[in-house]
Amino acid sequence: MLWAILPAAVLLLAFGDSGPLALLLGTAALALVLRLSVNLPLTILASVPVGLVTGAAVAVFGGAVLEQMTAVFDQFLTSVEQQMAPAGGDGEVTLLRPTALQVAGMLGVANGLLSVLCLLLARWWQAALYNPGGFAAEFRRLYYPPAISALLLLAALGLASLGVQWRPWAAIFLLPLTFAGLALLHAWQALRGGGRGLLVGFYLSWVIFDLVKILVVVAAVAGSWLQWRQRWAARAGTDVDRRDDNDSD
Repeated sequence: MLWAILPAAVLLLAFGDSGPLALLLGTAALALVLRLSVNLPLTILASVPVGLVTGAAVAVFGGAVLEQMTAVFDQFLTSVEQQMAPAGGDGEVTLLRPTALQVAGMLGVANGLLSVLCLLLARWWQAALYNPGGFAAEFRRLYYPPAISALLLLAALGLASLGVQWRPWAAIFLLPLTFAGLALLHAWQALRGGGRGLLVGFYLSWVIFDLVKILVVVAAVAGSWLQWRQRWAARAGTDVDRRDDNDSD
């Protein structure tokens, strides 16, 4: 851990880039939670405080970084406005610029998301070495009780209702539900069988379209309240979480 922190600290001191250090600490925090709890849902739930602490730290101590990033956003959006402007100069296209608070929230979301992805990658490697196929089954069991799903959703909606600048912060509370929704998709795919083309296409659409991201969260909440996994398993007469899967998800 100390050897990994060393180059990240050098980047921070030399170039002011705190991203690698924040990601390293966030992943280490999640790994510690997983080691102590042996509970993947609880570990991914810990991405919420990781994202909130990251965003708050950037908002308080990262003034120079926020100024640079808002300037980059401003230049990019200005170029987009120029390209979208109608020929002849009739009318103007004006896009909203993100505030420093919004950018801090975006960085919090990014660090929370990437910390979970790094942890899942490490968990996959560990399973490949010591328990082939174990990670796929573990991930498909990712699920949150209705009370926790409702609290996460209400917290996100409450922050989003405060204004546009708080919407990135609201997205931090949706990270656990996002992964729960993706796990639900993998559980359905494992029960359905077939190739992985559907998953590949879905992930591409999830990266590109915001509507798909929202549907994943909705599916996680609905699956929590309606117990879709249990119904699927009852219809199939098997346990979808324990299906043999030689290829990890």
